[in-house]
Amino acid sequence: MSERSVDRQKQEKRWYTVLAPEQFDRQELGGTPAEEPEQLYERTIETTLGELENDASENNTKLTFQINDVGSDSAYTEFIKHELTRDYLRSLVRRGSSKIATYQTVLSTDDYRVQIQPVAFTTKKADHSQEKAIRRTMIDLTREAAEDRTFEELVDAVVNGQLSSAIYAEAKTIYPVRRVEVQKMTLEARPETVAEEEETAVAVEDEDIEA
Repeated sequence: MSERSVDRQKQEKRWYTVLAPEQFDRQELGGTPAEEPEQLYERTIETTLGELENDASENNTKLTFQINDVGSDSAYTEFIKHELTRDYLRSLVRRGSSKIATYQTVLSTDDYRVQIQPVAFTTKKADHSQEKAIRRTMIDLTREAAEDRTFEELVDAVVNGQLSSAIYAEAKTIYPVRRVEVQKMTLEARPETVAEEEETAVAVEDEDIEA
């Protein structure tokens, strides 16, 4: 390919401004080039909560968005992942204390399937029964949070610390807890996918009954 052809291809690419979802005030996430708008779909953009809120203390929280709609010169996104940095999580570990983690796959009230991974750090070493009770608390409160919230509300509860605060309040009655965080939250399936899976499951069950 000649240099002139390469230059022409570069000139044909158009830059789009990538915007955060409405719940994050449509803040600008950066720019991305594409020859055709269709090429933008499903591209992911990673930023930090600190950058969105102009607060350096929140730079330990990474947020990932995926492009799901394209306008004339803008690309719109949806939330797909919240994750704490490894360095931050390592900084919370203390010798002689317990790190208690679990994960739950839950369904929001508007049928988004999400995996949420809370983690608790105790002040001293907890025994097995105490760790089990705290883990049970994390599981129950994570499920309850999803049962009462839409996907957007669930994202807010995680990002704003409401879920971790609720877990902390309950867990500290079991054993002294120093910190509770949601170390990761991931969108696993959208409503249309969940509906398709349910239809497939029902069809399989019907086949079993007929057999």
